[in-house]
Amino acid sequence: MLRERSRAEEWMDAADATEPAFQGALRDLARINRMSLAYRPVLSWLDRVVATHQLDRLSVLDVGAGGGDMLARIAGWGERRGIPVALTGLDRSPWAGRHAAAQGVTARWITADLFDCAGRFDVVLCSLFAHHLDDATLVRFLHWLEARARWGWLISDLHRHWLPWGVVWGAVRALRMDPMVIHDSTVSIARGFVRADWERLLADAGVAAGIRWAFPFRWQVGVIR
Repeated sequence: MLRERSRAEEWMDAADATEPAFQGALRDLARINRMSLAYRPVLSWLDRVVATHQLDRLSVLDVGAGGGDMLARIAGWGERRGIPVALTGLDRSPWAGRHAAAQGVTARWITADLFDCAGRFDVVLCSLFAHHLDDATLVRFLHWLEARARWGWLISDLHRHWLPWGVVWGAVRALRMDPMVIHDSTVSIARGFVRADWERLLADAGVAAGIRWAFPFRWQVGVIR
């Protein structure tokens, strides 16, 4: 179990997922992100980018932005530091941008497949989305990130291990979360990564990037130019 990345499908990725089901899942995913400190390593990385390049403003693309909760945290980060941030969310779901707007997230929204998105941004982020992609698509995605980011890019995603799998299995049921989240949460971990996966994927792509461990049970893969 969990020796290799799972190929099981997540309900959220299904073409027939309804808008009410999708919105319910996004609300509970935001709860999980808060409880699991998913925002902290991304915001710390942004601090490093700004410090490295002495930036006084920033354009940010969030790939697989979902309900926009990461963008909302980045907006707060920019306000606290006095750094104007131009936020863009990218998600192929036709309901993601609508959900984000309803939550008060102030961002430009692109509803498209990621490989159809052109343009460049100061930084490109991908938090808890990469595990949705198979290995071949991830190699292509790494090249795409290199082409889209001026100052740096970051993938923050799950470590594949029995301990978070078991904790999450129990927690989502104890908290009576949305059925889609109950199903997808442990599938996401099973589709996650160990360090050797990232070393292999980066080598296959011919991309040089750092690999860091982040608490709890996260990998940060990225570049600050």
